[in-house]
Amino acid sequence: MVQPHILVDADACPVKDEIYRVAWRLEVPVTVVSNAHFRVPQHPLVERVVVSDGFDAADDWIAERIDAHCVVVTADILLADRCLKAGAAAVIAPNGKPFTTASIGNAVAVRAIMSDLRAGGDRIGGPPPFSREDRSRFLSALDAALVKARRSTL
Repeated sequence: MVQPHILVDADACPVKDEIYRVAWRLEVPVTVVSNAHFRVPQHPLVERVVVSDGFDAADDWIAERIDAHCVVVTADILLADRCLKAGAAAVIAPNGKPFTTASIGNAVAVRAIMSDLRAGGDRIGGPPPFSREDRSRFLSALDAALVKARRSTL
């Protein structure tokens, strides 16, 4: 039986502590990938990988290791698209919203439109502040994704 694995795009991830708690409860390994050193718990289930500060280095590291047992946590829409195309079990944003094969095309298109508007000088507000509801939704989504990934390996 292959164990699910959590891969975290960690540089700007606001839910790392929640990921650790769920991983420990379900006994699922976590790999935290970043461009910078920061503290991670000293625990046998947690691995820290620090990549170069090159453009998309963390994204490339994650995307190259995706398989059907990986649950990816990222806010990066383009990385989410790569992970889904590579066959990840699930890709979840830190606010708990899943990226799916049905929704990723729209997310990529909206991202491109917003990028074009910003490049043209339009002032566009960013995402809403991270909320308690986002954190709760994330915990539920991560738990559900890991349970589903575990069942698919039986």
